[in-house]
Amino acid sequence: MKTHEQSTEAEAAAAPRAGNPAAVSPAAAAAAAAATAGEDAAIAVTTEGLPTWLDPVAHAARTVEPDQLSRFLPPESGAGRQSAVLVLFGEGERGPELLLMERSGSLRSHAGQPSFPGGSLDPEDGDQATTGPLRAALREAREETGLDPHGVQIFGVLPRLYIPVSGFVVTPVLGWWRSPSPVGVVDPGETARVFTVPVADLTDPANRATAVHPSGHRGPAFLVESALVWGFTAGVIDRILHFAGWERPWDAAKQVPLDWRA
Repeated sequence: MKTHEQSTEAEAAAAPRAGNPAAVSPAAAAAAAAATAGEDAAIAVTTEGLPTWLDPVAHAARTVEPDQLSRFLPPESGAGRQSAVLVLFGEGERGPELLLMERSGSLRSHAGQPSFPGGSLDPEDGDQATTGPLRAALREAREETGLDPHGVQIFGVLPRLYIPVSGFVVTPVLGWWRSPSPVGVVDPGETARVFTVPVADLTDPANRATAVHPSGHRGPAFLVESALVWGFTAGVIDRILHFAGWERPWDAAKQVPLDWRA
């Protein structure tokens, strides 16, 4: 199942940062458990051999607090549908890039909207507090894009975020595409295309805007690769660019209107 991360109120990573500074992030626990548990050696979180340009992202993953990413944090009660997305960095002809996918235009919800590969945790993914999100992110990426998980090095885990409108608790898993493999649409009924976006395009102020929904929601957006990236996905990208020190000044007054179908 998909995280429906583009939902109207998917402000989890796009809203003004505020909230409980004492909130405990599961990122460090997940990384430590994955790296030290012998039975999970194949799913370890490691920065060994990582290209130097990814060092700022890895550092951000280790140090960022949940409330620095979002004002929507997982309920203290533990409620919410556990899910994960794969934030996969590769190196293309134009340098560093991110892997994204676009949902099929025939879907009843969030049709045509770009997102990270990802979805709900399955029982076979394992412990949701440790390596479960890592396995789920890789599994969903394989199912949705044909990605070979063996070529992916997980180097960090961001704090879990919450999407109120759908009730999803989403763990962004950071990966380095160490050994690129062919990717593409696996199921045309769910995915319209799979594509990469150069980080240079994401940081270009000309490609940045504020998405405005009729409900009043506002959040960062990116106009790249003939796509409008907004909602949860854009929020995560925005925060990564910011905390990695890659963000360039851009005009937040530049608006892109959305409609009620978004």
